[in-house]
Amino acid sequence: MSGRPVEDDAAQEFDGKRFARSLPSSPGVYRMLGDDDAVLYVGKASALDKRVMSYFSGRQHAPRIQMMLSRVRRMEVTLTRTEAEALLLENQLIKSLRPRYNILMRDDKSYPYVRMTEHAFPRVAFYRGSRQASGRLFGPYPGAGAVRETLNALHKLFRLRSCEDSIFAGRTRPCLQYQIARCTAPCVGLISAEDYAESVREASLFLEGRSDVLGEALQARMERAAEALDFEEAARLRDLIAHLRKVQAEQHVEGDLGDIDVLACAIDGPSACVVLLSYRNGVNLGTRSYFPSMQGEADPAEVLSAFLSQHYLQFPPPREIVLDREIEDRALIEAALGERIGRKLAIRTSVRSERARLLQIAQRTAVAALASEIDTAGAQQRRLDDLVRLLALDAPPERIECFDISHTQGEATVASCVVFGPQGAQRNEYRRFNIQDITPGDDYAAMQQALERRFRRAAEGRLPDLLLIDGSSGQLGMATQVLTAAGLSGITVVGVAKGESRRPGHETLVLPDGQRLRPGPDSPGLHLIQQVRDEAHRFAITGHRGRRAKARMRSTLEDIEGIGARRRAALLRHFGGLAGVRAAGVEELSRVEGINAALARRIYAALHETDS
Repeated sequence: MSGRPVEDDAAQEFDGKRFARSLPSSPGVYRMLGDDDAVLYVGKASALDKRVMSYFSGRQHAPRIQMMLSRVRRMEVTLTRTEAEALLLENQLIKSLRPRYNILMRDDKSYPYVRMTEHAFPRVAFYRGSRQASGRLFGPYPGAGAVRETLNALHKLFRLRSCEDSIFAGRTRPCLQYQIARCTAPCVGLISAEDYAESVREASLFLEGRSDVLGEALQARMERAAEALDFEEAARLRDLIAHLRKVQAEQHVEGDLGDIDVLACAIDGPSACVVLLSYRNGVNLGTRSYFPSMQGEADPAEVLSAFLSQHYLQFPPPREIVLDREIEDRALIEAALGERIGRKLAIRTSVRSERARLLQIAQRTAVAALASEIDTAGAQQRRLDDLVRLLALDAPPERIECFDISHTQGEATVASCVVFGPQGAQRNEYRRFNIQDITPGDDYAAMQQALERRFRRAAEGRLPDLLLIDGSSGQLGMATQVLTAAGLSGITVVGVAKGESRRPGHETLVLPDGQRLRPGPDSPGLHLIQQVRDEAHRFAITGHRGRRAKARMRSTLEDIEGIGARRRAALLRHFGGLAGVRAAGVEELSRVEGINAALARRIYAALHETDS
């Protein structure tokens, strides 16, 4: 792959035709740049000269494209060996540069999976995170609901454990999951390693969609058990087969679908929705709606093309993808995705029977989901508009940050910072600050430390348009001092003081000039402020409780006679954390290197003296 930046000499006028004539008829990626070299758009092409010339040939374009072209000051291209490489590079650049005029899918790295751990008695559980994690991952699933439904079926059918390893290691008697027949209690030896391994194998067949093979194996085992006069085991297998068939009936659809994704797009003005229905081995994994970011109106085919490129270069595609309309670069995307996964892949738009029925479901779902999203977005916009009026802002804030402090009589003080944008909470940008070296209970000092740490390197990150402080004049004054010391201006700062009897809707908004506003419970702008403030409070108290529990448990271990740093580390390492130590019985504690029976009894008594 080779790079080839090409610049235009004119500062304001860009001669697109002349630039296109200088390009080769080769596959590659082009970038349109505006003032200050801001990247406006990234695109791919099988023939760069023809694709770039199509923008400047004089034909009519959509308003979004016309606006983009009016801002182009120069272009750059990168040549690639194949069209598949161009597709891959385009996706990488879109994700890293986030160009304004591209249709951008949310960078969703948190697809859920079912995870089976690498353990003598494996655990099956909900998982989000890196696909390089240890153990075996099944998925990805379109949404969390589909994973939870699958896990519910797994625990009912195969009774595999769901507890953390630290809890598993510390059990001395079966838990409630065993009592309600959702676990076989391997933690206390109520099932052999061989029998549990067989349940794991059966669960794997179920997750792989090989329920027919699983059903035949269970049927054969039931018959063998009956022949051996083991009627109790035969009855258990009979009930398991009946339950498995019931789950199959709920999950499967008519026809031989195999691995297939069905996609439909709905557009209403500048808003769009893409709905994805996923099936693997004929099993319905669920439905998910996506709402791409667009600058103005776009064609549904263009949105679907962007989705295919961005989504399936991040997550493995199935063998077949069904679209509700034709797209311009179908053959290119089909070939590129097939090349990337090492097998043939088909993208279809003309289908019949069961696939046509699923396509209709996807289309209706997309229309309904988009209408709901627009209604929700409209309510959010009304809140923002009222907030502008309430605080006399020049424009609706693009970024709102709110700070809150949480502690228990000065213990384990934690400050939170939550971030909201026009679409709502931006949880990936939340931050917590563990407050240290202050007088316990000094909320002003805690707020000062959190704000100083947040704005210490403000130039390296994005600044809020509106800064909300949970508190009254004192906390507000502290925030104003920190911003002034940091040399920051243009940020609207508002204190949110609790109302009479702490009743929601009666908050007082405190401004730096001393003005106090009481919008009342009917104010949409105050509703937005309450939502942000409540989220900051929730995030702070969650962090505080975790820090407090950890500190108290660690303090308790440190206070036990005979427990030094080495033995404390051995305990935490053996049981996987503080929760595991607390859950362990005396016998389990005494198995740890350096812990005799007497010391184990002392540890158990110290950790459980508050339980009585």
